[in-house]
Amino acid sequence: MAELKQTPLNARHREAHARLVDFSGWEMPLHYGSQVEEHHAVRTDAGMFDVSHMLPVDLRGEGARAFLARLLANDVDKLKTSGHALYSCMLHEGGGVIDDLIVYFLHESWFRLVLNAGCADKDLAWIETWRDRLAPELQVLPRRDLAMIAVQGPQAPARLWQAMPGTRELAEPLKPFNAVAVGEMLVARTGYTGEDGFEIMLPAKPAPYFWQALLEAGVRPCGLGARDTLRLEAGMNLYGQDMDESTTPFESGLGWTVALAGERDFIGRDALLRLPRARDLVGLKLLERGVLRAHQPVFTHLGEGEITSGGFAPTLNASIAFARVPAGVAPGDTVEVEIRARRLKAAVVKPPFARHGRALV
Repeated sequence: MAELKQTPLNARHREAHARLVDFSGWEMPLHYGSQVEEHHAVRTDAGMFDVSHMLPVDLRGEGARAFLARLLANDVDKLKTSGHALYSCMLHEGGGVIDDLIVYFLHESWFRLVLNAGCADKDLAWIETWRDRLAPELQVLPRRDLAMIAVQGPQAPARLWQAMPGTRELAEPLKPFNAVAVGEMLVARTGYTGEDGFEIMLPAKPAPYFWQALLEAGVRPCGLGARDTLRLEAGMNLYGQDMDESTTPFESGLGWTVALAGERDFIGRDALLRLPRARDLVGLKLLERGVLRAHQPVFTHLGEGEITSGGFAPTLNASIAFARVPAGVAPGDTVEVEIRARRLKAAVVKPPFARHGRALV
């Protein structure tokens, strides 16, 4: 069995007695005692996550923008100012999702992608294959020398200024999906929780000291468990569950990330224009006692579907889920979910379920 990879913050997690688990080949904290308390800390105050298992990749060279225009389903020409970020899917020729990612525009010869940990190796191979075909002069530079820390919650900005006062002047004016370089750090106003906050990329060596400064400023360490319930409540997909190479963005609630206007010929475009849209990804809220889980069958008036992600939502005090169902099933409908050989009723709702500290459904 291969040894698990460790982030630069692994020793900090051990000192805090985190429950460590295997996540995509990385030893990561699931929680530090109470997943629910960590969830509420992010919704009401501030929490921090080690996301150093994700992979920043720098694209360097004059052809970077044109290359990304071919590689990504969203349109990088939307990125006009330095630090601006864009969420996109990267598709194969059949229209399936290879990965979802964020791309940052730093200048015309420098873009940074942030790849999911479980997809990093295949993503890199895909990017390099297309680089060799389209822009062999372009440099593709994986940045495993960087750590990543997400600080999330309504008090995240104040806690960050306290931990690193030098960041406030440059980072406070940032709008969502914008970033700024602070020395060797990149501070981005992005996140995966539905709350205000920042994702910070910085050299690996000082990362444990930054983590400790945040801890002393009152930021609560949070693990993968709270990260999953927060992103589900916030209506954010998880690769490998809510979409993968067998599903298109339109079947995954991500049609808004596909820029089909104009004549830009991105990889997968022809397939998206040709394929019928037979399925949709919808939100469910359970109306009876039970817990929604991935792979449970869903019965609708238009046929069967399946839950892709589900669980208990602490902010709503209810069970919620994403489900892939026949196209035409819509918010306001009632469906049935098979849980332990019983069919329980659930309401079809439009995500997000909760954001900015409050329930929305």
